[in-house]
Amino acid sequence: MRILTGIQPSGKLHWGNYFGAMKSMFDLQEKGENFMFIANFHAMTTVRDGVALRESTRDVALDYLACGLDTQKTIMYRQSDVPEVQELAWYLSCLTPMGLLERCHSYKDKLAHGLDATHGLFAYPVLMAADILIMNADLVPVGKDQKQHLEVTRDLAQKFNNAYGEVFKLPDAYIPETVATIPGLDGQKMSKSYHNTIELFDPSAKKKIMGIVTDSKTMEEPKEPEGNSIYELYKLFATPEEVAEMAANFRAGNYGYGHAKKALLAAYKRLFDPFREKREELVKDPATLEDILQDGAKRARAAAAPIMEKVRHAVGL
Repeated sequence: MRILTGIQPSGKLHWGNYFGAMKSMFDLQEKGENFMFIANFHAMTTVRDGVALRESTRDVALDYLACGLDTQKTIMYRQSDVPEVQELAWYLSCLTPMGLLERCHSYKDKLAHGLDATHGLFAYPVLMAADILIMNADLVPVGKDQKQHLEVTRDLAQKFNNAYGEVFKLPDAYIPETVATIPGLDGQKMSKSYHNTIELFDPSAKKKIMGIVTDSKTMEEPKEPEGNSIYELYKLFATPEEVAEMAANFRAGNYGYGHAKKALLAAYKRLFDPFREKREELVKDPATLEDILQDGAKRARAAAAPIMEKVRHAVGL
């Protein structure tokens, strides 16, 4: 089984990214042949700074390697290092109905949030389809907001097959077990757009954790843990026994939010300090990081070659 995952380098990765897409991908490394690409072409729909894009692309690679990506089990590559993706996107564009793209809710949602109505943003699902089909993927982990784009991929694969013969398999979506909404510093969903995130390797993590917004209950008062931001975050890092102990402490009283924040900080450091050390070693050796990405691109292009040969022959090139 071939599994494909993509991540946009559009900013620093945070706790929500780790406990959502990243951890799910690491678990899937044991279940099949894995491909993971850094979608720097896609990021260009919102990132207009070349230096920032290069740095974010590097940071994504470093974060994934530090947190558990195994290059023996997962082929990691930059999207831009596989030019066949753009070639296939053109072939698919020639078969894509305008109405299909106009119905994509992601495009309408991004316009509503103030993004420019560019062709790149509009055609995003076609490029995503090329990313998936070029690697002959069986399974594509997606969030609920991306499920429609996977359906577009299946539609375009079927249109191509109807026009030119059976070339593409139809990939299936894999929606990981629902992870409870991860609260941010202000209690809302953790999101870069809300400016309420804690980055994976944030040097100011302690300050942010101690600044998580709480209600005005005194230390002496009993508190309901469920729905409490600190408690919900603690559940992501702590053992079941530790979680049960914090819940009991909250309900018993004489346990303040400061105590809970310190426990959260300790649990975060326990998990991420080894990742941080590994990342720092990788940062010291940029040549090795580049070698990993170049090797990933070479292996990805080798995987794409048989599909592209079929596609070119089918369309008459």
